[in-house]
Amino acid sequence: MKFYDLSGSDNKRFSPFGWRVRMSLAHLGLEENAQVELVKFSQKDKLKFSGQELVPVIQDNGVTISDSWRIAEYLENSYTSQPTLFISLTNKAYEKFVASWVDSQVHPLVAKCVVRDILDVIDPNDREYFRRSREERFGMSLEEIVANREETRTSLKRRLFPVRKVLELNPFLGGKSASFADYSVFGAIMWARITSSFDILEEHDPIIDWRERMLDLYNGFAREETAREH
Repeated sequence: MKFYDLSGSDNKRFSPFGWRVRMSLAHLGLEENAQVELVKFSQKDKLKFSGQELVPVIQDNGVTISDSWRIAEYLENSYTSQPTLFISLTNKAYEKFVASWVDSQVHPLVAKCVVRDILDVIDPNDREYFRRSREERFGMSLEEIVANREETRTSLKRRLFPVRKVLELNPFLGGKSASFADYSVFGAIMWARITSSFDILEEHDPIIDWRERMLDLYNGFAREETAREH
């Protein structure tokens, strides 16, 4: 299996969608066996074979799959003897809801907290493109985007209310063990953890305990990933 993932300088792998796949591979005991091909923003030509320009992408047994959700489905269907990625073997609605909710409701707020800091952890050759493309998307400078990130973090705290309520009853969003729902939220957490010294979670937030449990999974390989000092 070959796994194409986004990287910055010093091979920092910060893509929230890449982390969904990394955790899924670890969940299935496949992470150490996957050959990783790191892709920078300026290296989209590496992905031409997939018919699109976005990571993550995997190649496995002659099959090419892009998009973290489709990759998770492929892994689930192809490695059925392994622990399931989804709470239900027959219904993936919960995980799909959580993944879509994170994409539309959580990622925009995380971006408003850390997007300027990402500029400092990517390859210098990618910085002009990153600044231009993100400033066009938000309609303001990177510095202006993060200027009120303390307020944005408060908004994020409110947005994460459903996560907090589930974790009052269970150690993971998947219940007693982690599932793809956990990996979807965790991807956003790792995106911020690796790129920024700004902690997107307020002190004493119960989600911090869940974050620690997630970092300890699979021999703590996610914890070993370099994080910017807080």
